[in-house]
Amino acid sequence: MHITKDAFGDDFVWGVSTAAYQIEGAHRDHGKGPSVWDVFVQKKKKIRESHSGDVACDFYHRYEEDLHLMRSLHIRNYRFSIAWTRILPQGTGEINQAGIDFYNRLIDLSLALGITPWITLYHWDLPHALEQKGGWANRDVKEWFGEYVAICVLHFGDRVKNWMVLNEPTVFCAAGYFFGVHAPGRKGLENFLAAAHHAALAQAHGARIIKSLQQDSYVGTTFSCSHVEPFTTREKDVIAASKADVLLNRFFIEPLLGMGYPTKEIKILNRIERYMHQNDDTDLRFDMDFIGIQNYTREVIRYAMFVPFLQAKIVSAKKRGVEMTAMNWEVYPESIYHMLHKFGKYPNMPPLLVTENGAAFPDLVLADQVDDPKRTAYLQQAMAQVLRAKREGVPVNGYFVWTFLDNFEWAEGYYPRFGLVHVDFESQKRTVKASGKWYADFLKA
Repeated sequence: MHITKDAFGDDFVWGVSTAAYQIEGAHRDHGKGPSVWDVFVQKKKKIRESHSGDVACDFYHRYEEDLHLMRSLHIRNYRFSIAWTRILPQGTGEINQAGIDFYNRLIDLSLALGITPWITLYHWDLPHALEQKGGWANRDVKEWFGEYVAICVLHFGDRVKNWMVLNEPTVFCAAGYFFGVHAPGRKGLENFLAAAHHAALAQAHGARIIKSLQQDSYVGTTFSCSHVEPFTTREKDVIAASKADVLLNRFFIEPLLGMGYPTKEIKILNRIERYMHQNDDTDLRFDMDFIGIQNYTREVIRYAMFVPFLQAKIVSAKKRGVEMTAMNWEVYPESIYHMLHKFGKYPNMPPLLVTENGAAFPDLVLADQVDDPKRTAYLQQAMAQVLRAKREGVPVNGYFVWTFLDNFEWAEGYYPRFGLVHVDFESQKRTVKASGKWYADFLKA
């Protein structure tokens, strides 16, 4: 399917996204404190092949090379996150000037090269010192986070206008505080509900702080989402899919929009009221300038009697015999179309940006070339679905590829490669993949 950049309009934002822990490395350099991920990767059997982000892409030392490479590919918008522990090694209190200096250099060079920075304030790397005080399960995290946000805006807001408050609260709360498969590795419903409510409060609180310090800022937040379908038309499967939709797609956006938590379909979620104080309903709400949609696949759901709380279970892509990525996710670019429509139908929904979308496939370097036709095809098809939604009236104004560089992919280590640029993690050599060259040609046209 042939699509052109012009079809999206002159104001459409094109870019790439990364995250600090996944690319920066330099995990102890220049005063940086330990994050929950620095600690989590040291635990046995938590990360594939015991990988860690200690070095990752060494972006901390190689950012100049990488930004020049980005410019050469005609990428003019760069979404990156700030590592909280580079700014505040203990999470609160004393500021680490070396961390401020690093992000100043990164921002200044980006702007000098004609690349607009889009900063994510929290991309999962909570300071370990704060986790020792309860982390996201401690209501005080709202104020800790607010202090950090204010410092970032005061130091970088003279040059940065585009802010994303949180990255995928559903994922870091569920994977980190319910299932224990991500940092900090805690489990249980109560941990999840406490963390979820405090993250939702911090999301609105952080946005208010940005706006109070920088009136002309462009503030949003990002949500993971997956198009959900029932395995069959049986009523039990339809109900199970509806429950999965609550957790995967609705749980954080609806309180932000002033609708409250969607607890009707899953009664046990009413327990979140244990963590709510007076005025929390109001404090959860904020009128964002945009909402970031992050989508990779769809989920097919069936009824499962013995699954606690939900009685719902994902039917894996492998069991369904469909084409999969290296993450074992179904290749289903149409999912982004459905999710844009779903979010676009909410009343008072601000403009949408696709802040992450991409695919991981095995890559092979041959004669300094990486031919990755599956990734290129996925991106082309996903962009076509974004254009389809836009033409149907969905207010979608941007698309950021996940990701620029192959990186540390959390619990999966370095195995899944999402990058437009191949990274040899032994030599740190960068090789632009065929998909990266295609994206560069698309952006240049």
